[in-house]
Amino acid sequence: MGLFGLGFPDVQRRGNRVLIRPPRLTDFARWAELRAASRSFLEPWEPAWGEDALSRQRFRARLTEQGQAWRDDRGYAFFIFALTDHGPTGEGALVGGITLSAVRRGVAQMASVGYWTGAPFARMGYMRDALGLMLAFAATDAGLHRVEAACLPRNIPSRELLLTSGFVEEGFAERYLKINSVWEDHCLFGKIIGEPQAL
Repeated sequence: MGLFGLGFPDVQRRGNRVLIRPPRLTDFARWAELRAASRSFLEPWEPAWGEDALSRQRFRARLTEQGQAWRDDRGYAFFIFALTDHGPTGEGALVGGITLSAVRRGVAQMASVGYWTGAPFARMGYMRDALGLMLAFAATDAGLHRVEAACLPRNIPSRELLLTSGFVEEGFAERYLKINSVWEDHCLFGKIIGEPQAL
């Protein structure tokens, strides 16, 4: 796989409803539009948005950081697009994003998965498809054995997504992550992906 801008490889994975690929600088306008339109929907579940959260400069900095993480085998970021029959790539509307982060090698061979969906596309099955593609990528391309996830106890859709995607709820962590400027409790999930029967 060759590198495509900012250190990302030119790679994509297609599912039944979405395709995932690394972000590009040319995605800025539709990313900013979707995030702005979804702000009130997303803020309760994410770290606090800075004043420049939707700026082109911050977008470029984020992609630079994610590209370096990819080169260093520390994380893998993808944007999620609805599949369409139109156009040569089949790439439709930007739906959201999904990331493997905090890659641990050695005896662990694991990473954490995080994701976001724009408000117009929530509860439509796009993220279920994207998560399946990411788990396959984690097992085959990244060579991981295990993927972990955390979600707020009140985030019922995310809990349901993880459980129906084969994750096991493994524990509870008090004040685990700082979400929207508040240290929040999280439910912890894990899934073994490095064994054929777990895929």
